[in-house]
Amino acid sequence: MIPNMNYASLKDSYLFYNIAQKTKAYMAEHPDKRLYRMGIGDVSLPLCPAVIQALHRAVDDQAAQETFHGYMPECGAPELREAIAGYYAGRGVQLALEDVFVSSGASDELGDILDILGREKRVLIMEPAYPAYVDANIIAGNDIVRVSSCREDGFLTLPDPSLRADIIYICSPNNPTGAVFSRAHLRAWVDYANQIGAVILFDAAYEAFIEDEDIAHSIYEIDGAKTCAIEISSLSKTAGFTGTRFGYTVIPRELERGGLSLNAMWVRNRTTKTNGVSYIIQKGAAAVFTPEGQHEIRENISVYKRNAAYLMAALDTLGIWYCGGKNAPYIWLQCPDSMGSWEFFDYLLHEIQVVGTPGEGFGSAGEGYFRFSTFGAPADTEEAARRLVSLLGGQGGRAR
Repeated sequence: MIPNMNYASLKDSYLFYNIAQKTKAYMAEHPDKRLYRMGIGDVSLPLCPAVIQALHRAVDDQAAQETFHGYMPECGAPELREAIAGYYAGRGVQLALEDVFVSSGASDELGDILDILGREKRVLIMEPAYPAYVDANIIAGNDIVRVSSCREDGFLTLPDPSLRADIIYICSPNNPTGAVFSRAHLRAWVDYANQIGAVILFDAAYEAFIEDEDIAHSIYEIDGAKTCAIEISSLSKTAGFTGTRFGYTVIPRELERGGLSLNAMWVRNRTTKTNGVSYIIQKGAAAVFTPEGQHEIRENISVYKRNAAYLMAALDTLGIWYCGGKNAPYIWLQCPDSMGSWEFFDYLLHEIQVVGTPGEGFGSAGEGYFRFSTFGAPADTEEAARRLVSLLGGQGGRAR
């Protein structure tokens, strides 16, 4: 038996491992120091009360014969799928219940969805990029076309008519850069995908952080997207489900390739490969889409927004270039004084005990840049911002 040899082509996942090793070594040498962690994209606030109450009720349901639930529908409970479609309707996007699929998280779907898109495909990935995009396609045996974005284009790439691809990954608001595609940018990509017959995998995991009214929350706000795009989203950052796990995928019935409905193919895939998301988790997720749940998660998101404001104010004071923060939970900055991204990591760790993420870990286009997450505790973020100003302002550090 020959295993999937594509695994041999995977590079070591050194980014967060190296961060962990460096911080561990530093704390071993300086046990009296406290770290201010703004690197990992994990939330710090607990689930909102509406969700907790729904989870408790669902657990109680499972304790009584008359309310017990076994297997759930593989594609999701109809009432939950309807609630998610209603959420989209609030953005002006009309979806049928059958267009919506529930999942255990966006990360799972971004890899699993390749099952219905075939193998040995040409995949366009804009870098800096979420590393899992690359690894999932290496495992699938796909040919990856890496397109670099940069400060000059605001880390927002436009299509190159000379390039051809079968699959296109777009993440907006973006991880790691925090950049957000305008409607004009999305229109260009939708037109391009329809023209060449490509399928866009639109990662909308951070759409709840958008505050500008003229920015699309969903790619389906762009005419023509239903014939070329699959949208994958999550409650991880929207509602603090990083440890609870819930997401949703939209595949419009209008989306066809090779005479086949991708929606019907995904139904068959889910009913073959899964037994559905648990009853308890689906009940908790449904609470997010209630008026009470929406109000409560907005309160939590506002905390992360204030964290972003602390960091953006510090960078503005220092004259350091950055993007993100306003419509996204990540801030992407240019390392001062032409430092490399790992050099800047070490500098912040040793001088002010602030931990971020080196941009090189998101592809070669990220070298010379650095990511801050805004998901930390407010007091820690405010202190980290103060330390940044004290350190870099005192040395005249600049990145212009």
